[in-house]
Amino acid sequence: MIYFRFVSFGAILAFFVLTGWAQAQNNPVFVLNSLDGTVSVIDPVSWTETERIPTGKEPHHLYLTPDEKSVIVANALSDSLTFIDPRTAKVQRTVLDILDPYHLRFSPDMKWFVTAANRLDHIDIYRWDGQNATLAKRIATGKTPSHLWIDAKSTTVWATMQDSNELVGIDLISQTLTSRIRVGAMPADVFGTPDGNHLLIGLTGSDGVEVYDISSGSPKFVKKIKTDKGAHAFRALGDRKHVLVSNRVANTISQIDYTNFEVVAKFPAPSGPDCMEVSADGKLIMVTSRWAKKLTLIDIARKSVVRQVNVGKSPHGVWTLDHAPRQ
Repeated sequence: MIYFRFVSFGAILAFFVLTGWAQAQNNPVFVLNSLDGTVSVIDPVSWTETERIPTGKEPHHLYLTPDEKSVIVANALSDSLTFIDPRTAKVQRTVLDILDPYHLRFSPDMKWFVTAANRLDHIDIYRWDGQNATLAKRIATGKTPSHLWIDAKSTTVWATMQDSNELVGIDLISQTLTSRIRVGAMPADVFGTPDGNHLLIGLTGSDGVEVYDISSGSPKFVKKIKTDKGAHAFRALGDRKHVLVSNRVANTISQIDYTNFEVVAKFPAPSGPDCMEVSADGKLIMVTSRWAKKLTLIDIARKSVVRQVNVGKSPHGVWTLDHAPRQ
């Protein structure tokens, strides 16, 4: 007797979507488990966790070094940075005495390394010599610095103040605070459009994204884009036209066209979606499900969840070397 096992069309499609992407994927996917103090290393072929690397306490965000030889994990509560090989997932070194590195970013000219101290209310500007960071200036800011953006000319750092509802601008050359404006409730991530003329700010305490014109230097409010409750983190789709924003409370992701600042698509994203990554071919969204200890994979074309991968507690940052362009 021959037995047939029923397999849904969705499951078959998910298999081909993930398998097809994995064929072009050579490097691991990293997920930061903030409450475990670890990094999950995920194999993009089997979509399983292959290793869990201890870091410091509360790793939240990560960033690639300018030479692309290391991905830096910022351990906020341990005041340290963990350098990991983005191709082999081997720990290279740990740098201590970096105070409260919650968020981090390099300037496009590769001369500056900037961190936001979420619990200590300051932003640190470091000179970067290619290997090491040397503190140039510590700048007191508003309450609870959250996320950073540096303009393409490497002249201005833009930073959101989560608990004082502000956006501040810092001149990189003089290391001085040059602007401060009020914004909406609980601003989190900030994203600059490719033309350098606008900033988008996710309002975690509200239901949308605020747009500011920065073409003349001083930010000027343009509009609020209604997305969903808990608008939080951005990730460019890679086509220089669209950016994604995760709506942590609503359990959705909105796709924004930043040529006209309108929502043009929406994706389901369960259990507190936070940071995102987009595959190099632009077909897959990887998003951390903060409340479920999962990495969720979303098929962009079908706007559907195709898989979830078990990770650690309170997954936050997600990153892979094989990603879509950042604009």
